[in-house]
Amino acid sequence: MTKLTTPEAVVDALEGLYSEAVEALSGALDLYLHKGTPPDAKLRDSGIFCYPQIRLTYDPDGPPPPISRAFGKMSEAGTYISSFTRPDFFRAYLIEQLTPLMRDYEIDVFVERSGQEIPYAYVWEQGQAEGLEEISPAELARWFPSPKLEDIGDEVADGELFEPYDTHPLALFDAPRVDLSLKRLQHYTGTPVEHFQHYVLFTNYHRYVDAFCDWALTQIDGDSHYTSLSVPGGLEVSTVTDTTRAEIDATPWRRFQMPAYHLRAPNGAGITLVNIGVGPSNAKTITDHLAVLRPQVWLMVGHCGGLRHSQSIGDYVLAHAYLREDHVLDAVLPPEIPVPPIAEVQVALQEAAARVTGETGDALKRRLRTGTVVTTDDRNWELRFTATARRFNKSRAIAIDMESATIAANGYRLRVPYGVLLCVSDKPLHGEIKLPGAANRFYERAIGEHIRIGIETLERLAADKGAKIHSRKLRAFDEPPFR
Repeated sequence: MTKLTTPEAVVDALEGLYSEAVEALSGALDLYLHKGTPPDAKLRDSGIFCYPQIRLTYDPDGPPPPISRAFGKMSEAGTYISSFTRPDFFRAYLIEQLTPLMRDYEIDVFVERSGQEIPYAYVWEQGQAEGLEEISPAELARWFPSPKLEDIGDEVADGELFEPYDTHPLALFDAPRVDLSLKRLQHYTGTPVEHFQHYVLFTNYHRYVDAFCDWALTQIDGDSHYTSLSVPGGLEVSTVTDTTRAEIDATPWRRFQMPAYHLRAPNGAGITLVNIGVGPSNAKTITDHLAVLRPQVWLMVGHCGGLRHSQSIGDYVLAHAYLREDHVLDAVLPPEIPVPPIAEVQVALQEAAARVTGETGDALKRRLRTGTVVTTDDRNWELRFTATARRFNKSRAIAIDMESATIAANGYRLRVPYGVLLCVSDKPLHGEIKLPGAANRFYERAIGEHIRIGIETLERLAADKGAKIHSRKLRAFDEPPFR
């Protein structure tokens, strides 16, 4: 192994080994599919099908220097190893992570083959997949590496590696975990992973998508840094015509569980909107997988039920605490663990709301209330009000929904800055139930403004290039060096 001295050289070496592995695996698959010749056992034993990995050693003469940034720092001496996939795709991220480490610490960095083979399913699109459908997965797994659940997990992110180890993880996610999520993201959203942007909006209603697309087209057609709009089904719009909106509406977005829309900009500095649908299961699913892309921030903009007399339909709720009754993360992040607000995101949301609404001071306070949001997994919670009212009261909850706490909690768990701004669509405790007529009026008035606040917030955060968002409150005491 040769010691590498620049981040670019490290990524180049990763790309070289990864390309060799993909080409070897694709070639072996092609040979088996067309000639029935299985790969030579000695070929697999050589590690030619394996992911590349970075090996970093840190052996300082004294304690690590007192560096206060949220990531890109060494907490203790030792050897750090993680495997990586798609280094070409993650090139900018890898250089961003390696640069401060190689600049501020006396470390030795090497690139080598790992002991983890690339599952054949992850190279289909890069190799010849013709004929795969005629062979059973069991037969392929006999000769080729296949996905194994025992090799995939979030033990590093969940802080569950407490035994003494000879080496430490370099990143939160290793290559098999990332590859799984890349495939799942494309499957769920109907868009290429290459089109995802660093700044993410989640919503729970398709009308928000319509408002986002309308605004996005004005940006593409105008003088902005946005270059195109990518939508489910393979359509990407870079030039707006009279038929563009109809073409977007005609795309097969309904085929996908959580359709995504990407307003693209250079270096991934645009905005991705994902319609995650309803419920904490969907919220956990999308954030579990989206986290491997290491977005700069994600925000929830959606509907909620208002729980206070003083609220009106169309008012906003800025979440600063969460009553977690979603249950989907209880095993990995127990509900008694507080999920703190990220100050920089909270401030950006409030400032964006003031700018978009044109309201300030007391007028803004009347429309924008800060408080606790309840997230439940029971869509019919109203039928058990006597059992839940006490908890609502004790938590000082001001709104209820089915996604927000899950998104915030998974952001906290997976070290992705988060925020929540909801819009009151009904007041079920006070007789203002969302009926069709009232709902339509609410949608017409509120949705366009609400999505613009979310967009404005992300643009404010992007102007700082994400540097101020990453809080040390998201980091563990034994945090991997990579964000």
